[in-house]
Amino acid sequence: MELRHKAPRITLFSLKTVQMRTFHLTWLSFFLCFFGWFGIAPLMAVVRDDLGLTKGEIGNTIIASVAITVVVRLLIGPLCDKIGPRRTYTGLLALGSIPVMSIGLADSYETFLLFRLAIGAIGASFVITQYHTSVMFAPNVVGTANATTAGWGNLGGGVTQMVMPLVFAGILMFGVGETLGWRLAMVVPGLVLLGAAAFYWMFTTDAPDGDFKDLRARGELPEAKGEGSATRGFLAAAKDVRVWALFLVYGACFGVELTINNIAAIYFYDTFDLSLATAGIIAGLFGLMNIFARTLGGVFSDRFAGRAGLKGRVTFLFLVLLLEGLALILFSQMSVLIVAIGAMVVFSLFTQMSEGATFGVVPFINRRALGAVAGIVGAGGNAGAVAAGFLFKSESLTYQEGLLYLGMAVVVCSFFALAVRFSPETAADEKRRFDDAMAERNAAAPVGVPAE
Repeated sequence: MELRHKAPRITLFSLKTVQMRTFHLTWLSFFLCFFGWFGIAPLMAVVRDDLGLTKGEIGNTIIASVAITVVVRLLIGPLCDKIGPRRTYTGLLALGSIPVMSIGLADSYETFLLFRLAIGAIGASFVITQYHTSVMFAPNVVGTANATTAGWGNLGGGVTQMVMPLVFAGILMFGVGETLGWRLAMVVPGLVLLGAAAFYWMFTTDAPDGDFKDLRARGELPEAKGEGSATRGFLAAAKDVRVWALFLVYGACFGVELTINNIAAIYFYDTFDLSLATAGIIAGLFGLMNIFARTLGGVFSDRFAGRAGLKGRVTFLFLVLLLEGLALILFSQMSVLIVAIGAMVVFSLFTQMSEGATFGVVPFINRRALGAVAGIVGAGGNAGAVAAGFLFKSESLTYQEGLLYLGMAVVVCSFFALAVRFSPETAADEKRRFDDAMAERNAAAPVGVPAE
C-alpha cells in the first residue's frame, strides 16, 4: 500500500494538519481505552472482598482481560486495511464503552469474569493506533510516531492506577458504600470512551489524502478485494516467520507490561502492607514511564536506522529486550520497598523502550499487509500476558517467583529478535525511502534552523 503526503516530521504542538490531529487523537484514545481496560485493576482488593474471589479466580479474570484481545487484535488489523482506521477506531470506542459501564452489574465471580472478558476487546485499540500513525508518517519518523502514540496511550495504564482509587474515594465521600462505590466508579471511564469515539470520527481521516473509501473511488488505493484483499494480506503475514518472531518479542515486552498493570497494585498492597491508595500510586509509576520511555525506543530505532538501516533497528530491539529481561530478574529479588520501587522503574524503562523498538520494525515487514502484520504482532503482546497470567494464578508460586521466571523467559525471547532479517533489495529500498523523507524534511526546515 503506497500512500502519499506522509509527514516527514512531528510538529508536536500543532493541530493544523490531519497527520498531527491523528497523532494526538490516537494516543489520547488509546490512553482512555486503558482507563476502561484496567480501571478495575487498582480496585481489585475491594472487588475481591465484595465478591469473595480467591487468588486463582483473580488470576482467571486477569487472563480473561487480555485473552480476548488476542483474537480481536488479529481481526482488527485486517479490518483497518478494509474499512480504514477511522471507522474501526470509532466503532471500537463506542462498543467498548458498554461493558466498561456494565461491569458494575456483576454479582458473582462468573459474571465478573465475563465482563472482564468483554472489556478486553478494547485492548485492540493499540493495533489501530499503530496502524493509523504508520500510514500518516514517513519512514524517518514513523518509529518515533508509533512509539510516542503507543507510549502516551500506555501511560493510561499508570494514570489509571492512581486515578481510579481517587474516583472511588470521591464517590465514597457522598455516603455510598464500597460495594456500590466500585461499581459507580467504572461508569466514569465508560462515558469518557463514548466522547472519544465522537471526537475520533469528527477530526481524523484514514490517510493524509482522505478516507480509504474516497481513495479507492479515485483509484489511488487498491480495492479491498482481489489483489488488495485483507484476507490475502493476512495469509501473507501469517506465512512470514519474521512476523511470528516479533509476535514472541512483543509478548515479552507488552505482555509483561499488561501483566504488571494487572498485578502491581495488589502485589505492593499485600507484599509491603500498604494502603490501597499508596499501592496504586507506586504501581502507577510503572505505567508513568510511558511518558518518555516508549518514545525513546522509537527515537533510538529511527537513529539506528539512519546509521545502519533496517539491521540497525533489529539490533537495537535485541539489545533493549535483553536488558529488560535482566532488569526484571533483578526486580523480582527485591524485598525492601524503596529498592523495589527503584528496580521497578529501571525495569519499566527497558520494557517500554522494547515496545517502541518493536513497532519501529513492524512497518517495514510488509507494506501491503500492514494491518495484518500489526494485528498479529500486537496480538503477541496479549498472548504473552495470557501466558504470564498462569504464573500469577498459581497458588504454589509466590509473586516474586513468578516475576523471576518471567524475567528468564524475556531473556530467551530477546534472541528471537535476531530472526528478523531483510533482503538486500528491501534494505536498499527502505534506505532510499528514509533518505527521501530526510531530504523532504530538510527542505521544509526554516532557513537558519537545523532540521534535526
